[in-house]
Amino acid sequence: MYDLLRPLLFAFDAETAHRLTLYGLGVAHRSNLGRFVATPPEPLPVEAFGIRFPNPVGLAAGLDKNAEHLDELGALGFGFVEVGTVTPRPQQGNPRPRLFRLPQHEAIINRMGFNNAGVDALVRNVQKSEYRGVLGINIGKNKDTPNEQAVDDYLFCLERVHAHAAYITVNISSPNTQGLRDLQQEESLRRFIGTLREAQERLGAQAGARKPMLLKIAPDLTEAELDAIAEVLLGSGIDGVICTNTTTERSAVASDPHGNETGGLSGKPLFRRSTEVLRGMRQRLGEGVPLIGVGGILDGSDAVEKLQAGATLLQIYSGLIYRGPHLVTECVDEIRRQTQGTTHAD
Repeated sequence: MYDLLRPLLFAFDAETAHRLTLYGLGVAHRSNLGRFVATPPEPLPVEAFGIRFPNPVGLAAGLDKNAEHLDELGALGFGFVEVGTVTPRPQQGNPRPRLFRLPQHEAIINRMGFNNAGVDALVRNVQKSEYRGVLGINIGKNKDTPNEQAVDDYLFCLERVHAHAAYITVNISSPNTQGLRDLQQEESLRRFIGTLREAQERLGAQAGARKPMLLKIAPDLTEAELDAIAEVLLGSGIDGVICTNTTTERSAVASDPHGNETGGLSGKPLFRRSTEVLRGMRQRLGEGVPLIGVGGILDGSDAVEKLQAGATLLQIYSGLIYRGPHLVTECVDEIRRQTQGTTHAD
């Protein structure tokens, strides 16, 4: 069905098409027409972070920022769904237009700027949802919060989402909030992660249920910066790392009419670099820290390559725009075929 609808959706600007797609998924789900949208894959269980995932292919943060579409997205067959990025207070994000398709390159550029309805709205939506799958909640800071006080925003969100998430992702790698990536610098990161880890353990002890904490990193880091991040993470006891967010590098799309738009580039041009970072972090962190590979997965072979580079789990987003929901099942089936029925576990 998506192959038929895609030309129509691409006739709209990218952000309008995004809203229409989510609306359409909701209508199909409520009308029990989900079988015409996607056929979920057969289970391919994976263990990571102390969680059992039905399969290793998840939805990346950014598609459902406010957890408004959990039921319909969960019905597409994802092994897990990550919502957000959410901030303490609602914010509009950057001015439109702020989302651009680059079809020739199977890519997306976005400068959304953490547009969301605030953490309390997200929690209400999660509570109303019937989704009972593995839920990740991605947290960030408000645009007008200075970096010196950024940890307070993350603590605020962490405390409010803790009871509702299977795991929590700390996003300090978006290129669309000015200065955010500075928090990845070694000394800032050491203090920042240390404070959040203390809160994580305190909240887990109070609730009687420890929730894993993951860090999402950028692809635009030097080898020395990756070395420093790995050292900090090994010392902090972080549960996992997501490799990677979008890139500011533009050489692969320089000829595209939208190639010079500011924001983060995702999709096919990101695949190589995100996979390099993934492979490098696996080498640096060893086998004890589960990694989620994300960036440029557009078919089953891409999914397998991410696993071979060291990922335990995968996430997709831009690939859905170009390939549709059947990409989930394609990736799971190809992983199953390549591994001859064995599962990936940490």
